[in-house]
Amino acid sequence: MLKLGTVGLCWVLGVGCVASVQADDNPGILLYRYVDSRGVTVLDRQGVPAEYSGKGYEVLNQRGRVIQVVPPAPTADQAREAQAAAQAAKVQADADAQLLHLYSSLADVDRARTRKLAELDGLISVAQGNIQNLSTQQAALQGQAADQERAGRQVPQSLIDQMNDVRDQQQNLKVDILRYQTARQQADTEFAQDRARLKQLLAQ
Repeated sequence: MLKLGTVGLCWVLGVGCVASVQADDNPGILLYRYVDSRGVTVLDRQGVPAEYSGKGYEVLNQRGRVIQVVPPAPTADQAREAQAAAQAAKVQADADAQLLHLYSSLADVDRARTRKLAELDGLISVAQGNIQNLSTQQAALQGQAADQERAGRQVPQSLIDQMNDVRDQQQNLKVDILRYQTARQQADTEFAQDRARLKQLLAQ
């Protein structure tokens, strides 16, 4: 094992220490350069001690030329980041494969978008029509209840139950319409994203 500081001193003193730095004339002999715990750069023919190998080192040939650089081992945070990046890349690759399986052209995406939005628009239209029908039914029931009250009779519980049921159905349909509208917006956004990504993939 040779410390570079010692080698430099040999050069200053004019001593022939350079021969000791060079492994020897055998091209199969390599030198390993690393930094020890004191911050001193070391050249070693035997290899890098385990306690220093994780910090990274260089492999030199007999002429002192670097032929391999071994980077420091990643920290725990770096390892987690690398793992997360690899997982994200796999997810993206799977999504791209699925996208190319579903669509072979941008026109395919446009047609699928049109069908999906039309389907949701149809559901919204049906729900709105049902609300209108229930509103008409509700008005008729309220008229019957008013007739009972004007005649001085108590409104039958069955009539009250019908009005409550119609009101609940209307409320449920309004919730459905809101859900369909949200799904429509989400579908429109997702189709736009799929189209943009497919355009990139087809251009590669």
